[in-house]
Parts: sequence; C-alpha cells; structure tokens
Amino acid sequence: EEHEAVETLRDLQKEGKIRFLGSSSTLPNIEDHIEMEVFDEFQIPYSGLERGHEEMVTRAAEAGAGTVIRGAVSKGEPGGSNVRRLDDWKRYDEANLEELREEGESRTAFILRYTLSHPGVHTMIVGTQNIEHLLDNVNTASKGPLAPNVYEEAKRRLDTASGKPTSI
Repeated sequence: EEHEAVETLRDLQKEGKIRFLGSSSTLPNIEDHIEMEVFDEFQIPYSGLERGHEEMVTRAAEAGAGTVIRGAVSKGEPGGSNVRRLDDWKRYDEANLEELREEGESRTAFILRYTLSHPGVHTMIVGTQNIEHLLDNVNTASKGPLAPNVYEEAKRRLDTASGKPTSI
C-alpha cells in the first residue's frame, strides 16, 4: 500500500503484461492479503510438522486463490540436508506417526503425503538433493493424498502432541 505495489501490478495486468498476481506471504500479513481479494495465488509455508499456516491455506483456497506450498516436508529429515529442523521431527515422534506409515514408506514421504492431503493445497514446491531424491518425491506425490482416515488420525495425533498447530 505504501508504494502502490498492488495498484501497479493491477495496471500491468490490465495492460496484458502479466496474467496473474501472486503473493508469497506469512502470518500476520497473509490474512490482510487474502482479504484484499486481489491475489490469484498465495505461496504459503506449511507442512504436517509446521502447521501454523494451516488455516491460511484453507482461507486462501476458499477465497478462490491457488495455493503453492513451500516447506511441505519441513526441510527434510534430520541428517538428510544441511538444514537442521530437529524440533519439527521431534513433533513427528511425539505424535507417534510411525505406526500410520505404509510399509516401506519413509518419514519424509509420509509428511509429504500428509501435506498433499490438505484439501486447500493445490501444488507444492519440494526441494531435491539429487536424482534419487527427485524420483522418490515424484513417486511419493504420485501415490496421492493419505487415506482420509489416516489423514484425520495424523492431524489428531499432531494436535495432541503439540497442543496446537505450530507456526514458522
């Protein structure tokens, strides 16, 4: 608003220079951005282990905007990358999600599918380290969302383990 960025973008859209307006945002600003009703898409941080933006994913989708999720697997498992997110994976253990995984399914794959199961998720940005990791992610996404009863049970367990959804 201060620098008329949205107005400028809408002018460019009217001129045909851009087709869609998107916002990469987080709380608390994303609430105002959704209420503005000018964005066609929102890039939102969200995963089963970082659920603080869960309601915003729902609200953006209900407002008719596309949702692009980043951080869908909470930066990967400890030891799997240079990013350390031990607290997130501690939440996984506290929620006892191991017994909900399919046979042979990795923890990362389970969380990726959990994130994909949110009804407001349209697409995700999922990082990769090498070709094998990329193929694992493609195969996981190809399986689709978790079964509804597994998804609901995982949500219940995560709520119980953390006391409430977590934010970034």
